Amino acid sequence: MGQIHVMDHPLIQHKVGILRNKDTGSKEFRELVEELAMLMCYEATRNLTLEEVEVETPVAVTKAKAIAGKKLGIVPIIRAGLGMVDGMLSLVPAAKVGHVGLYRDPETLEPVEYYCKLPYDADEREIFVIDPMLATGGSAVAAIQYIKDKGAQRIRFLCIIAAPEGVKRLQEAHPDVDIYIGALDEKLNEHGYIIPGLGDAGDRLYGTK
Repeated sequence: MGQIHVMDHPLIQHKVGILRNKDTGSKEFRELVEELAMLMCYEATRNLTLEEVEVETPVAVTKAKAIAGKKLGIVPIIRAGLGMVDGMLSLVPAAKVGHVGLYRDPETLEPVEYYCKLPYDADEREIFVIDPMLATGGSAVAAIQYIKDKGAQRIRFLCIIAAPEGVKRLQEAHPDVDIYIGALDEKLNEHGYIIPGLGDAGDRLYGTK
C-alpha cells in the first residue's frame, strides 16, 4: 500500500496559511504555489536512490553521491498543476515535464482525457504527478491511470491541499502510489469543494472566475 505523507514542515504550514487567505491576490498566490512545490519536492525526494560516483575536486579525486538511474519526470494535471512545475524544476532542473489535460463530462461527471504527452522514457523515470488540490480524487485517479497506461511504473502524487475523500479514492484506485500532502483538510462540501480549502486553485492562480 502506498504511503500518505502529510508534511509538517513549519515553512510549508506557514505558506499554506497565507495561500488560504481570500485576500491573497493572484501574483502572491502564484509565487506561494511555486514556493510550496519546491519545499514539497524537497521533502518528497528524500528517499530517492543514490549511487556512488567519482568526481575530481580542485584538489583531489573523491567519491560523491548522485541520483541513481534516470532522473525524474514531472507531470502536472492541467491547468492548476502548471503552477507547481517551476518550483519543482528549480530543485531538479534535469527533470522532464509531461502534461495531462482532463475535463469533467457534464453528464457523467467523470473526468475525460483531452491531452496526454509524457517523456518518451517515462517508463524509466520516477514520475511526480502534481496538482494543488486533491478533492474528489477523480482527476488524480484518471491522470495516474493514463500515465500507467503509457508505461510508467514508479509514480508519486503531490498536492498542496487534500480532502479525506480524495485521499481514500486515490489510495483505493492506485494502492502503489505514495501521496504527499501539504495540508489534509476536513471534508468536501456538497459542491465538491474542499473545506476549509482555498477555493478554486486554477481561478486563484490565473485570476479567472
